[in-house]
Amino acid sequence: MSAAPLPPVHASCVAIDGRGVLIAGPSGSGKSDLALRLIATGAVLVSDDYTALTARNGVLYATPPDTIAGRIEVRGIGIVERPFVRDVPVALWVEAGTPERLPEGMTHVIGGIALPAYTLALLEASAPARLHLMLDGIAR
Repeated sequence: MSAAPLPPVHASCVAIDGRGVLIAGPSGSGKSDLALRLIATGAVLVSDDYTALTARNGVLYATPPDTIAGRIEVRGIGIVERPFVRDVPVALWVEAGTPERLPEGMTHVIGGIALPAYTLALLEASAPARLHLMLDGIAR
């Protein structure tokens, strides 16, 4: 099956142990902030704010648009350069918001591919730990 490019999504993306996490939400919701905190604990930047996607063989792959590859906005500092990776298989969709205490399982479909999805308060101190728990619950 050939690669099918999809429209870019308004989401930051990091790779954690080779698995992509798309972090979506409106401007100012904390996408870049959470990505930066995850990078500080070992994640690798894929893309900040917008992520290009491709579907191949039933898997969604994330890569940065060329114009912003290796760059992340850090409020109060500006645009900074960081190491980055391309073509990462996406494992998880995280949406900015207030999560329910005991949520039902959710999915977010992109290009016909269903991703496990969660709502997360991106700016809470526990957001990186919660995101790791979400990933731990997903089979490789």
